[in-house]
Amino acid sequence: MDAVTASLDVSGLAFAYPDGHQALFGVDFSIARGERVALLGPNGAGKTTLVLHLNGILTGGTGSVHVAGLPVGKQHMAEIRRRVGIVFQDPDDQLFMPTVREDVAFGPAAAGLKGAELEARVDHALELVGMAEFRERPPHHLSFGQRRRVAVATVLAMEPEILVLDEPSSNLDPASRRELADILRSLDVTVLMVTHDLPYALELCPRSLILSEGVIAADGRTGELLADEELMRAHRLELPFGFDPRSVATAPVGP
Repeated sequence: MDAVTASLDVSGLAFAYPDGHQALFGVDFSIARGERVALLGPNGAGKTTLVLHLNGILTGGTGSVHVAGLPVGKQHMAEIRRRVGIVFQDPDDQLFMPTVREDVAFGPAAAGLKGAELEARVDHALELVGMAEFRERPPHHLSFGQRRRVAVATVLAMEPEILVLDEPSSNLDPASRRELADILRSLDVTVLMVTHDLPYALELCPRSLILSEGVIAADGRTGELLADEELMRAHRLELPFGFDPRSVATAPVGP
């Protein structure tokens, strides 16, 4: 797959922090338009460092990152940040306006959208996550699961190419978890999901990457990777007690 057709193309990405800690040692992978891919790995594997390179929050390493064919770098930074939407683990990091509508409108308004076009963008993003009826509510009056859905809407309002989700199922009750899964399945975007929730990865992402000690240790069908006990043990990944990945029907690989 070449960088022009891939939603995301990472090649030879290596990065060390100023204190000398090397987090990435040469990461290579491509994700096609419309794919849903999970990024798995133990704590300290470099997952956060990798995600922060995808929209230029971190730079200065070696190798390259391309988003829809555009190199991530100073020249295209505004466009890259529009195309790569990151939904952080804590929705309160993304919600800071008096109402849900204002939070979702914030990004598009900053990008120059106004009037009816802005309102249509906000309404569409809230409809995608099932939160249209809450548009005038203060975010702090919502449940945690509802706030996470609004946080997703704030990113969708920018019409991104790629939705990057950091631990999307954390702190959700089972019903909220299922509702979010249904929403993510319905979206027409490329999804990269960073998660320790291996059953959620299996449910939502036909393909997974295992990042371990700063390199991609495995790349394949999620069900096959999770069923490989030796691989899982080697990279400190543990399934919930009694969960058998072979017993779960999964979606086909590919967009």
